[in-house]
Amino acid sequence: MTSGTVHPSADVADSAVIAATAKVWHYAQVREDATLGENVIVGRGAYVGTGVQVGDNCKIQNYALVYEPAKLAAGVFIGPAVVLTNDHFPRAVNPDGTPKSAHDWEPVGVDIREGASIGASATCVAPVVIGRWALVGSGSVVIKDVPDFAIVVGSPARRVGWAGRAGEPLVKGEDGIWTCPATNTRYREVAPEELEEMEENA
Repeated sequence: MTSGTVHPSADVADSAVIAATAKVWHYAQVREDATLGENVIVGRGAYVGTGVQVGDNCKIQNYALVYEPAKLAAGVFIGPAVVLTNDHFPRAVNPDGTPKSAHDWEPVGVDIREGASIGASATCVAPVVIGRWALVGSGSVVIKDVPDFAIVVGSPARRVGWAGRAGEPLVKGEDGIWTCPATNTRYREVAPEELEEMEENA
C-alpha cells in the first residue's frame, strides 16, 4: 500500500507500505513488502530491498543500497552511496557452473539500531549489527558488530572513540567520565567496548 510523497520517476512496489509523511524521491526503488515509517526520506536513486524495515525518522541518502533483510530502527542515517550487503559468501554461479538463483543462497542482513549513522560510501558487510547512536565514518568497511555509541573508521572499521546522541565525539574527563560537548550528557564505560549513558543526577 503506497502512501506518502512518491516522485513520479520512483519505482515503488504496490505491496510496499509507506507512511503518509514519508518521501521517496527521483528514481529511487522500493521493493515488495518494504516498510517506510513516518518522516522517512529516501533520496534520489536509492534502493530499498524486498521486505526491508525502515523505522520512523530515517534518512536514506542518494544512491544508497539497502539490501534485504536489513532492518533500520528509528532515526537511522544512511549516507550517500552506502551499501548494506546481504550475502556473506557471494557467487554468481553454483559449484557446477549454473547461475545462482534466489533459492541457492540464504540472505543475511545488516541490523542498524536507533539513531546510528553510516557515513557516505561506507559498506556494512552482513551479517552485522550497528549499535545505538554509533557513527560509522565515511568510506569505512564494517565487518564486525559495532557497539552502542562507538565511532568506527577504516577498512576494516575499528573503534577510534565514542559519540553521544548529538553525534559529536565525547570528551573523557580526569574522572574517567565521558561528556558530550554539545549537550553535556555524561557517559561511562562499563566494559572495554561498552559505554552507557548516565542518569542525569548520577
